[in-house]
Amino acid sequence: MKNYKYIGLFLLSLSIASCDVNNDLDEIPEVAVPEVALNTNGLDFSSYVSIGASFTAGFTDNALFKAAQENSFPNILASKFNTTFNQPLMNDNIGGLLLGGNVIQGPRLFFNGSGPQPLNAMPTTEVTTSVAGALNNYGIPGAKSFHLVAQGYGNLQGVALGLANPYFARMSSGANATVLGDAMAQNPTFFTLSEVGGNDVLGYALSGGTGVDQTGNLDPTTYGGSDITDPNVFANVLNTMVTTLTSGGAKGVVGNVPYITNLAHFTTVPYNPVPMDASLAATVNGAYAPYNAGIVQAFGALVQMQVMTQAQADAEIAKRTINFSAGQNAVVIIDENLTDLEALNPAFAGLSQMRQATADDLLVLPSSTFIGTLADPSNPLSINGVAVPLADRWVLTPEEQTAIKNATDAYNTTIAGIVNANSNVALVDLKGILEQASMGIAFDNYTMNTSLVTGGLISLDGVHLTARGYALMANYILAAIDAEFGSNFTQATDGLAKAGDYPTNYSPMLR
Repeated sequence: MKNYKYIGLFLLSLSIASCDVNNDLDEIPEVAVPEVALNTNGLDFSSYVSIGASFTAGFTDNALFKAAQENSFPNILASKFNTTFNQPLMNDNIGGLLLGGNVIQGPRLFFNGSGPQPLNAMPTTEVTTSVAGALNNYGIPGAKSFHLVAQGYGNLQGVALGLANPYFARMSSGANATVLGDAMAQNPTFFTLSEVGGNDVLGYALSGGTGVDQTGNLDPTTYGGSDITDPNVFANVLNTMVTTLTSGGAKGVVGNVPYITNLAHFTTVPYNPVPMDASLAATVNGAYAPYNAGIVQAFGALVQMQVMTQAQADAEIAKRTINFSAGQNAVVIIDENLTDLEALNPAFAGLSQMRQATADDLLVLPSSTFIGTLADPSNPLSINGVAVPLADRWVLTPEEQTAIKNATDAYNTTIAGIVNANSNVALVDLKGILEQASMGIAFDNYTMNTSLVTGGLISLDGVHLTARGYALMANYILAAIDAEFGSNFTQATDGLAKAGDYPTNYSPMLR
């Protein structure tokens, strides 16, 4: 009781004392943030020209459309440079292209609540209608490095034949024009060269490695659309471009090439997306039992023929054996890097280069809608990815990933050498930025990553950036300009783009 009495007296004294306290607190003054004026340190942005491919154009959600172009990183940069910047704007926000009234590129994607879906709308931008006036943005979706210096790449007559680019055809100055030549006609005082080299490996990757690694072939006119460009061809093109662009004293920024296999297009679909219970797994295993026995028999014969050692045969058998179990299962794929048994001995015909995927394989994003479908609609057992192996175009094997990495590394060695040799050029490390983003990258109050839909950085096609992603890219370019040329965009008031000003998705109602 005594303790409670003193506690009560203490509380009473506090209540009495509180009557004498002035509860009107002084207003906390706002902290004045000093304005920091922009100092460009003599850089001339009066004629800023951007050259590149789809990132430069502002390609987003598998299409080019007006709002995305307005949020392209070059347009963001131009707003910070306080300079006029004209772009070959599309007609609307539907996206897609018409050639003579026929759809040759479909509309943009939108998020329907469960996944990406094309807009139910007809494109209205006609390739045969030229864009009038002087332009500053020469971002050409689909362009490889050598396309940027190739005559006729914008020849309207070549579009239907696949010999010219429809995006460049609607903006080129003539049938024999080059992207570099048209850009130089604007007398650039500052330029950006971005994602040059990206499409030189991206086409191969998107095709699941069905193209050819053309390393050693110096004639790009013989390349297929899904081939990897020879590093020496790339080096010659980039050296020509940088030398030409800086010939009049212009300064600029060159971006290196990211490892494109870090993009959501290649990391979203798991290698083991096939659910099974024990009963179904047993049934499928029974169907594969003759195949597995044939593999053991074939490699046993090859060992006896001294074509390979027992250790080599055991490794091949383990890699090729098909086995399903209760739970999530790996898809069955064709791997052209496996030993071709039929080529070794016609008696092994029918034992194709099959195996189950592993965590080292990358399934391309479109495979998500193909796995589980029926190869033969009349046969419910002809399940793609289970009974019917996935063809090469659906999967990037480790060997194909290595080809992409080797080419990318060679391109980046060239880029670094050219930039280091030219004091008028700064380097922006796009490769490092994407690697960081794979784990999470901060942008104002947001943390973005490369996850599809939810990551905020990569748009719904799994390859190109969102508007907020392009704004982040612009900021890194501005930081590179500061570091190389002594400007202060990163410190100046409103010198950088703000994350909250740029969306991560576009409404399907936006037309």
